[in-house]
Formats: sequence, structure tokens, C-alpha cells
Amino acid sequence: ENNPFKDVPKNSYCTIYIVRHGQTDWNIIHRVQGITDLPLNENGKNQASLISKEFKDIKFNAIFSSDLTRAKQTAEIIAAEHNLTVVSKKTLREKNYGKLEGHQQSEMVKVFNKYEKLSKDEILHYKIADGAETDEEVISRYITFLREAAIAYMDKNIIIVSHGALIRILLIHLGIGEYKNFPPGSIENTATIKILSDGIDFFIEEMKGVRIKK
Repeated sequence: ENNPFKDVPKNSYCTIYIVRHGQTDWNIIHRVQGITDLPLNENGKNQASLISKEFKDIKFNAIFSSDLTRAKQTAEIIAAEHNLTVVSKKTLREKNYGKLEGHQQSEMVKVFNKYEKLSKDEILHYKIADGAETDEEVISRYITFLREAAIAYMDKNIIIVSHGALIRILLIHLGIGEYKNFPPGSIENTATIKILSDGIDFFIEEMKGVRIKK
């Protein structure tokens, strides 16, 4: 795919590194977390340390995270390496799964199987459980934040630590894969997406830890 920012001066776009948080105990047992607030486990902390080392040669100007503990802890471990202070935002938190939270992920996969009969627009407005957010609600808050951050940090590098569903919904929105080849669990802990944005358009330059079914 052609990079629309290839021949554009660097001061007209922002480089955003989106990172999924490290592992929690619920990740191991495949429970739906959503906005349920769990800390990283030891492995999750180690994963965050490894990512911070991978990023050590990049000069970052800001680091943002979801206000949920697992994302904040991941961001703090990365921030320590770069002498940055984490700014946590509710708009970056995981999709609210309502009554599905705490249930096995296999129950969510059943919901995803229903998606095969729905159009993309129907999926966007589909509420998977009582109290759950729709994907439309998720993407509108997430994209708004990304656009504002890109404009505020032109010509700079920033990190945003968030969650699996947010990243998955964003990638689908940007045309990378579709719902049918992007089930829950496609975004690994500490997966990283490098995105260039001028506050309007987005270009995905690199993805690590993202599994798309062929």
C-alpha cells in the first residue's frame, strides 16, 4: 500500500505507537475483561519491560494510556525508560462488554459467529450484551482522541497504551482485515501498531503481534 506521507515533510504528521497492555490473569484463562479493572501479572510486567527496551532508541514526546490499571501499569513501565509522565484517559479504556464481562471468551466468540449474517454497519451498531458499548461508540471516542493527539503532536512520536478490542476495531475501521478474520484474541499482549497521522488520514506503517486470519 502506498504511504500517503512518504514524500510529505515530517512536521506535517505525527507518529503514533499504539501498544496493547501486558498480560493479566484473566488473559491466561480467556475471560472477557472489558472495563473490569485488573492489574498486570508478573509476565505482563516483563512483557512491558521488553517493549520499553525495544523503544529505548526512539525519542517520545508523550505517553497516554487508558485509565484501567493494566494499561496504566504497562505505560508506566515504558515511561520510566523515557522519563515521561503517563497521562491516563478514560476515552482510551477497553470496550465495555456489559454483562458479558467475567464470562469465558468462548461466549463472545458465539456472538462473533452471528456477525457473519450482519452487514458491517449492523455490526457497528450491535449491542452484544446488556450495558455493553457498540463498536460505533468505541471507534468514535478512539478516533477522536487519535486525531486530536496527532494534531497536538505534529512532527513528534507518541505512545498510546490501550486494549485489544479497541485496536482490533480501529484496524477494521482503517480497512485492515474484516470482522470475520479478526476474532477476539487476534491482538497479542503488547502488540504494537505504528501509525502515521496528520489528524485526518491514518497510515499503518508497521504491525507486530497482530494475527489476521487468511
